Amino acid sequence: MLQTLRIRNLALLEEVALEFESGFTVVTGETGAGKSILLGALGLLAGERADKTIIRQGAAACEVEAALYFSNPKRIDALLAELDLPACEDGLLVLKRSLPREKAPRVSVNGGLATLSALQRLGEAWIDFHGPSEPRRLLKEACQLELLDLFARDEAELAAYQAAYGDWRALLAERDRLARETRLAPDQLAFVESQLAKLDTLDLTEEAIATLERDHSRLSRAQELTQLCGALENGLAGDDGVTSRLGGLLREVHQLEQLDPASRPLAERLHSASIELNDLAEELRALGAQFQFDPEQAEQLEQTMSAWLDARRRHGPDLAAVAAAREELRRRLEVQGDIEGALARLDEKIASALRATLAAARQLRAAREKAAKELAKVGAKSIARLGFKKAEFQVRVAPLPEPGPQGDCGVEFLFSPNVGEAPLPLARIASSGELARVMLALKTVLADLDGVPVLVFDEVDANVGGEIGRVVGEQMAEIARGHQVLCVTHLPQVAGLGDSHLLVEKDQSGDRAVVTIKPIHTRKADRVGELARMLGDRNAQSARRHAEELIKA
Repeated sequence: MLQTLRIRNLALLEEVALEFESGFTVVTGETGAGKSILLGALGLLAGERADKTIIRQGAAACEVEAALYFSNPKRIDALLAELDLPACEDGLLVLKRSLPREKAPRVSVNGGLATLSALQRLGEAWIDFHGPSEPRRLLKEACQLELLDLFARDEAELAAYQAAYGDWRALLAERDRLARETRLAPDQLAFVESQLAKLDTLDLTEEAIATLERDHSRLSRAQELTQLCGALENGLAGDDGVTSRLGGLLREVHQLEQLDPASRPLAERLHSASIELNDLAEELRALGAQFQFDPEQAEQLEQTMSAWLDARRRHGPDLAAVAAAREELRRRLEVQGDIEGALARLDEKIASALRATLAAARQLRAAREKAAKELAKVGAKSIARLGFKKAEFQVRVAPLPEPGPQGDCGVEFLFSPNVGEAPLPLARIASSGELARVMLALKTVLADLDGVPVLVFDEVDANVGGEIGRVVGEQMAEIARGHQVLCVTHLPQVAGLGDSHLLVEKDQSGDRAVVTIKPIHTRKADRVGELARMLGDRNAQSARRHAEELIKA
């Protein structure tokens, strides 16, 4: 849940620090008082894009900071780990966003620098906005299908279907590409064959290429390397070399050992050194022999190296690129020899993949059809509470001509607000007020399935009033049993139901307009006065009595 929110220099607001409680928080104020500033601050922390015109005039920067508490932070910590950001400490997530006028924007999460896209990913996990445009989303089939899937809890069936569908579409794309390939002309075919023949002369393994490059380097400096090896071997084992002079030293150390047995380890070490030097001289002799290439061997080495360098120039800078080019050339030749056969084999794979896709689609459709009946039933009850006593609500699952990314069926919400009228698609019969109430009813039904802890409703009670306004407030209060709900409202019937109440006011008595946000639920007189204002007159005794009744109720 959202615990604290601090806003500095946002639009007309200079600075405010707010503390939030769980449950249902209402936000009220005169039209144009600046309630959108509070929503704008939350939007900034959810990763919404913003330009520098939102910075308060005369201020160097706008800053928004919030602390959120998660009793079970496992899910949010997993997302933080994925984004390479610090984990929550004691379940606390701290978000901060700064928008300076002259510098680059800055985002931090739990003290670590973050990107705007990371803030957006986190925003999807902790807050959900429902504004005046939200009910219009309900007219879109994609939104209706999303709500049905949420109610059906069919994540496993949907994931299985989308995996099978992806495999099927990939095979179709491969067949389309293969079918569009034209046969190579004779000269093109000859060129491909010659290129492949050149590459086939090469042993394209890391070990073979490393040996080739080493031997070619040796060939280019063979005389110099041979001379150096010869000089070293002669210095060790020549007539006047180290090992010749060691003979006399060995005899002397042998005499030392006879006179003083304690010197035996020294004699053994000198003897070991003599053996090691003789071995070293032999290895240098063998190495020098490797540098002596015969003409035929040298020519073959030059040709192979030339072929390797030519392959790198034509096909890529490294071994992996050349090897991939060889496989592609081989594939093109194989396809040329059997295009029809390759298409036939692909058709078999496509048919098998389609069967798997249709089987997964049937399971997904069955889950949706079962959930559609239940959603229609509970949705109708919830809608009835919002003033549609004789309304009818249906969820129709209809087959599609062919499987699509979301399954082989679509969904359509049908609604009839009046008795005796046949249910029709929402887009054809619902007014904006009716849409708002239908959306709120469905949100109430789906609230327990929604894992986002903070829900923000911005005037979703527009176009309703009277007793229905009270029911709308009760619906949001019901949602607040499992979520933290913030609601911007102009209805006193809704505002009276809030567990917490924030008042937004604009003061234009001075040289410049100033917006303030303050809690009033702890001061009964202030809250009664605000509800009385919403009822028509903050000073009228009848309005104040009505306000008190709303709070008591």
